[in-house]
Amino acid sequence: MKIKNIYVCQECGFRTSKWLGRCPNCSSWDTFVLERVDQNKTETISASKENLAVLKLSNVSTKEERFFSGIEELDSVLGGGFVKGELILLGGEPGIGKSTLLLQVADILSRKIKVLYVSGEEGSNQLKLRAQRLGIEGNFDVVCETNFDLIKNIILGIKPEFVIIDSIQTMYVPENQSAPGSVTQVRDVTMQLLKISKTYNITAVIVGHVTKDGLIAGPRVLEHMVDCVLYFEGERFNTYRVIRAYKNRFGPTNQLGIFEMTDSGLVEVKNPSSIFLESSCNVEGVAIYSAIEGTRSILLEIQALTTPTSFGTPRRTVTGIDYNRCVMLCAVLEKKMGFALNVQDIYVNVAGGFKVSEPAADLAIVCAIASSYKGVPIGDTVLIGEVGLTGEIRGVSNIEKRLNEAKKLGFKRAIIPKRNMETIQSDGSIEVFGMSNIEEVLNFIF
Repeated sequence: MKIKNIYVCQECGFRTSKWLGRCPNCSSWDTFVLERVDQNKTETISASKENLAVLKLSNVSTKEERFFSGIEELDSVLGGGFVKGELILLGGEPGIGKSTLLLQVADILSRKIKVLYVSGEEGSNQLKLRAQRLGIEGNFDVVCETNFDLIKNIILGIKPEFVIIDSIQTMYVPENQSAPGSVTQVRDVTMQLLKISKTYNITAVIVGHVTKDGLIAGPRVLEHMVDCVLYFEGERFNTYRVIRAYKNRFGPTNQLGIFEMTDSGLVEVKNPSSIFLESSCNVEGVAIYSAIEGTRSILLEIQALTTPTSFGTPRRTVTGIDYNRCVMLCAVLEKKMGFALNVQDIYVNVAGGFKVSEPAADLAIVCAIASSYKGVPIGDTVLIGEVGLTGEIRGVSNIEKRLNEAKKLGFKRAIIPKRNMETIQSDGSIEVFGMSNIEEVLNFIF
């Protein structure tokens, strides 16, 4: 047997015969790891007429067999539940609650279908202790093993309908000489699991570790191989968690599910707006904004603080919004309203650790900064609109859905772009004002 030493980049999978400090393919530093390859090992690809079928696309069945996880927030993110034969990648930071969520899903599904939980990180006694803490009966099969050849034989032997692999970085194929978690091992294990999943119509969920940059560890090809990529987000010391779909071949990618971490596990948050509105609206520097995430609307609290600076260059610190967007809105306030923000440190935050990316939050950010600068509270008003460089307020989408969420939480007044006034149908429960520029808005509020 002839063994050849090669160096493989752990970020992109690039191979070279000698060690390099910087990968020429992805420009990452210090990512090459030594791996040993058996040169006598050959792969044969059979393309005979007996095992290769050619089909007309018009004759292919498009029927999707779905089943619910029993957790509504997760089902909505997946696009209506799990699909049979689907391979899902769940990523998240350590301690965020990935294993807890999957244990709860396994417990619910085990009442209807056969479930196999494969743990490469915890022993069976640890899983049992976790299940007892969560109040889970655990009527599903558990295997604590990292050798994927043995795991594959178990899957083919008991033929479960749902498989959980926790985590993919701990699994290895013995015939590969590289260490578990390397590019080669992660790719080979995922490819074998993908083939099993599609051949036997088994739904599989694999857990992936994330790097310090927040990306799933291992080769990027891992995310291309799977059908769905879910990210579990949230501050480790905060009780709320958000799950998002960044790729989904069987559903939308703009949905999100919100959970709360409790002593008894993850609990669905049915009314997320209430958790992001904790302070009073009659406080200076606070503005309420109605955001759209997927098909749902959420009311968020934008907080701003302006203080006289002690340095020549004022600070601009933001959390939850785009920094450049905030700087641009400050410039608009200076130019159009004459605010002396060039001698003010400005801090802007989205309460609850939520992240806002849509421009419809511009008006709320502008008003929150103006409220803190003037020392006057905005009051019980919802602010929706995109602000341009000339100070105009541009129209936004889903205005009816945004206003309905404000009504639900008891808000009596809303300021929206004048252009959107033509499309709304007010029932009188909330007073809506359409305005065309920030000067008009700030004169109305203050």
